Amino acid sequence: MANTVVNKTAHPFERSRLESLLLGRFFYAPAFEIYSGVKGLYDFGPPGSSLQSNIIAEWRKHFIIQEHMLELDTTVITPAPVFEASGHVARFADWMVKDAKTGEVLRADHLVKNVLQARLDSDRLARDPAYQPPKEDNKKKKKASAGKAKLAAVKLPDELVAEYENILAKLDNYTGTELGELCRMHKITNPDTDNEVSEPTMFNLMFQTSIGPTGDVPGYLRPETAQGHFLNFSRLLAFNNNTLPFASAQIGRSFRNEIAPRSGLLRVREFTMAEIEHFVDPDDKSHPNFDEVRDVELDLLDRHTQESGSTKVTRTTVGAAVDQGIIANQTLGYFVARIYLFLTKIGINPKRLRFRQHMANEMAHYATDCWDAEIENSFGWTECVGCADRAAYDLTVHSNKTGHPLIVKEQLATPIVTEREVADLKMSLLVKKFGKETSAVKDIVREMDDAQLLRLKGELAQGTATVVSNDGKEYKLTPDLLTIERKTLKLGKREYTPNVIEPSFGIGRILYCLLEHSFWSREQDIERGVLSLPALVAPTKVLIVPLSSKKELFPLVAEITAKLRKAGVFSRVDDSNKSIGRRYARNDELGTPFGITVDFASVQNGTVTLRERDTTMQLIGPVDDVIATVTELVNDTIEWAEAAKRLAVYDGVQALD
Repeated sequence: MANTVVNKTAHPFERSRLESLLLGRFFYAPAFEIYSGVKGLYDFGPPGSSLQSNIIAEWRKHFIIQEHMLELDTTVITPAPVFEASGHVARFADWMVKDAKTGEVLRADHLVKNVLQARLDSDRLARDPAYQPPKEDNKKKKKASAGKAKLAAVKLPDELVAEYENILAKLDNYTGTELGELCRMHKITNPDTDNEVSEPTMFNLMFQTSIGPTGDVPGYLRPETAQGHFLNFSRLLAFNNNTLPFASAQIGRSFRNEIAPRSGLLRVREFTMAEIEHFVDPDDKSHPNFDEVRDVELDLLDRHTQESGSTKVTRTTVGAAVDQGIIANQTLGYFVARIYLFLTKIGINPKRLRFRQHMANEMAHYATDCWDAEIENSFGWTECVGCADRAAYDLTVHSNKTGHPLIVKEQLATPIVTEREVADLKMSLLVKKFGKETSAVKDIVREMDDAQLLRLKGELAQGTATVVSNDGKEYKLTPDLLTIERKTLKLGKREYTPNVIEPSFGIGRILYCLLEHSFWSREQDIERGVLSLPALVAPTKVLIVPLSSKKELFPLVAEITAKLRKAGVFSRVDDSNKSIGRRYARNDELGTPFGITVDFASVQNGTVTLRERDTTMQLIGPVDDVIATVTELVNDTIEWAEAAKRLAVYDGVQALD
């Protein structure tokens, strides 16, 4: 019987070895490689495509099906006015700097982070010669001087170490001007050339395009899928019988023209997103299923901790975080917990997963609160999921831009009786005085709240009043043009703009982190790499290995393959002339969790062996029993320990010559 205790940490993680495996087995590869490639663009091969599809399939089950969401598929090409209204044209940008001599473009915050972290690593090495800094990507060819080609041990003053650590903890909160000041103050230069860099400037990340043969309709490739949800809100609301709350979901391609894409799949220019827009009453952000996740424990890094210069997480339950106001509301907390459950279910290591709250300066222009699910990997902590409370921003700006009301009209069971100031506009007199601008004056008055109308009423009592439009134009009103009276109103209907809670998933980033978390090497041989992917998402679920190429085994192999396919289990047959050990080793690299071995005893006795990838433990039993067991293993309804109770342990002497 094989040892069921597996040492996955016998060899330290080396990114270069994982990348060699992923490229060699064609999980993914640089796009247009034979044309020298384009940075930030990748093609997925067979195992990578299957892994991505399986992650998406589980995402659909976990969110769309279990939460009864409305699924959308909206267009990638988007007319410019949509992103002008949403604020993306003005604000969807990163800070970049240029090498003063070569013109090389670098992302400012990444430059500061990499340089300061390298200095801290150098200090750590000086203080502790046994310190092993993170291994550099072996594809990055350093052009720097000999002093920078290899990390030198240079001790820093304690106060400088503390300052660097404080800067890194708050890095996401710095403005462009502040990043420039950091570069000057700490003499941060391009690490590849030692040249100074320019002042940071904004770079919009959207790809611009044009629509139509004449190119006179400007547009963009979408940087997110969200706008398609908001523009279709009225139809979604009608489809949901005009009731809230409800959620829509979409899986699709998005595009961001990254300044300096590095770090493989973690920073690319074309990627798959899975996004949810949960529409909710702004006066009631509770969630009916919140108690189901109240006790889920998470590692939280809130904004106050970061602003103090610390990155220490707090371990707490979602319920406690919401009750204490750390997470803004139940619906936001509910999705944070559901994100955690999804990520850990597909194989992300929970000890390397945290939720970090956005600080004030880094908050998206539409958000009132936002938490990122960050996953630790060899590049550091990487945002893989964002979960934001977008308030009513999106629906409001698109409604204002188009004049289409994106609101909910709720019939009240008990009418609300209220008193308020009501303006009675004398339209004929207004038209005579303001002509074509009458509608502008009318809109100003109609949009006033009770306090503003009361103030206007007081000014009119003095003889004249001035109102101002959004573009700053002033209009003088007199008492003959309108009257304002306090009236008792009986409201049987409530109209409001919903708020939106948005979980947004970067599928490629999650996929890469999962691969890192799953990769290890056999204790006895560092060259025998293994991907311990859960069966739920593994590209191939079962490898079928005939021990001989003789035709006597073919009918049974075909029978097993057909039965597995009928059960919905994706399998592959490896009938190559390699040894059985080599064939299993090759598929351990692909993350295949189970293997069925067919030999001549299988033909005679109707039995086959079932191998588990990580432990290499093998069980034996009748063909149909093994197929039934492996089907349940793949469907995650039983674990390997249960399979070992159903089938006998293989003693290695069942095969016949």
